[in-house]
Amino acid sequence: GLTEVLAHRSDHLRDKFVAIPCSGDYESHRRFEGCTPRKCGRGVTDAIITREEAERIRRIAERGLSLGGSDGGASILDLHSGALSLGKHFVNLYRYFGDKIHDIFTEEDFALYRDVRHRIQQRIAQLFGISSSSMYLTKPTFFSRMNSTEAKTTHDEYWHPHVDKVTYGSFDYTSLLYLSDYSQDFGGGRFVFLDADSNKTVEPRAGRVSFFTSGSENLHRVEKVQWGTRFAITISFTCDPEHGIGDPVL
Repeated sequence: GLTEVLAHRSDHLRDKFVAIPCSGDYESHRRFEGCTPRKCGRGVTDAIITREEAERIRRIAERGLSLGGSDGGASILDLHSGALSLGKHFVNLYRYFGDKIHDIFTEEDFALYRDVRHRIQQRIAQLFGISSSSMYLTKPTFFSRMNSTEAKTTHDEYWHPHVDKVTYGSFDYTSLLYLSDYSQDFGGGRFVFLDADSNKTVEPRAGRVSFFTSGSENLHRVEKVQWGTRFAITISFTCDPEHGIGDPVL
């Protein structure tokens, strides 16, 4: 069907927000007043993370992923759990490399990561009209590196449509911080919301944040990367404190 571009790479958006009726996905989970979505939708902002900060964060991802990487086209690095793609499997970065990890990451890296996460959380809370303190970081929250290499396992098949609330359960609000530029650093790889009437696409640019409520109202997928390398971070939030996780520490 029809495709509408929600955010072009060349745009610089202060806050673009589209309200959408909530799906029933949240009804099968415990509700948390002042946090569980009653106002659903999706948004894009280029105004809270600078390009320079995005480049610094991408270098964190590049250093970490240089230690491993998938045999297929999608590699992940999770600073919280230590999960790192390696061949067709995953290893625990912290156990696998031990004290050598201090040669790869610095305290400043983790401080920047925490600061960026906090700013994204505050903006989501503001635009959805909820309390930032009622949101909790949840897992999985991870860096992704995607290229055109053929998939070797199901973990490499990142392009399938999915609903975060259905896939993960704990997710209430999902965000993506893009760390590279569509059509400059990579081709393909746009983020696509799959609506009944048309598809809505977000073209990544370094520093851009895309965010949305995690239910079926925001069925989505990522296009296959055709060339180059696409970097992003998925940062996820829950309203249930039992599913909350702390910030990563070195």
